[in-house]
Amino acid sequence: MKLSKKPMFVCAWLMLAGVAYGVELGPRQDSGAIHKAVEQFLQVQSTGIPGEISISVGTIDPHLYLASCPGLETFLPSGNKAWGKTTVGVRCSAPSHWTVYIPATVHVVGNYVAALAPLIQGQVVSAEDVGTVRGDLTSLPPGVITDLSQAIGFTAARSLPAGMPLRLDSLRVQQAVQQGQIVRLVSSGEGFRVSAEGRALANAMEGQVVQAKTAAGQIVSGIAKMGFCR
Repeated sequence: MKLSKKPMFVCAWLMLAGVAYGVELGPRQDSGAIHKAVEQFLQVQSTGIPGEISISVGTIDPHLYLASCPGLETFLPSGNKAWGKTTVGVRCSAPSHWTVYIPATVHVVGNYVAALAPLIQGQVVSAEDVGTVRGDLTSLPPGVITDLSQAIGFTAARSLPAGMPLRLDSLRVQQAVQQGQIVRLVSSGEGFRVSAEGRALANAMEGQVVQAKTAAGQIVSGIAKMGFCR
């Protein structure tokens, strides 16, 4: 029995040795270079975004073998952007061909507008109703307002609790003219100013063109402005 097992043991040992020493791999790509390439790429992509930018790049699987590449190419896969949690592709075209995808996170700390007090649907937002809060903009829903001028004077499209970030779709421009409303028609030029009353034929936001009908039945067009009728 001892004589029959010994040749099998030697054969198995030789096979393992062939696997361990028979394959020669070329130089391995430095993972630090990939990490730096991704970080620099996201820094460029996020240029111009208002706020304090910080970037964190995920780790690369240490067991992954990538051949050394003298010219790394970085890109954003379809559907990704340099905002919040994202993925950056890194590829090598020569002398080897490989592509790897690295997770990363782009944090943007800046000011956004939030309700200081509860807002009721239809309420015109005043300077006392809103204020700026500092936080990570990438963790907030899309469309968050970052400038008070985009909120003050607008109308709440729905009721909002205090502390809620304001989004563009949560506000609407206050109507300057309502259909059927009596409006003041003003025409002015160098050395003259003429005014008369008319009835608006449609709703209009401030700055929009709207038609009105004069007392004489004439249809005229003008730009809607608030505060003309007193």
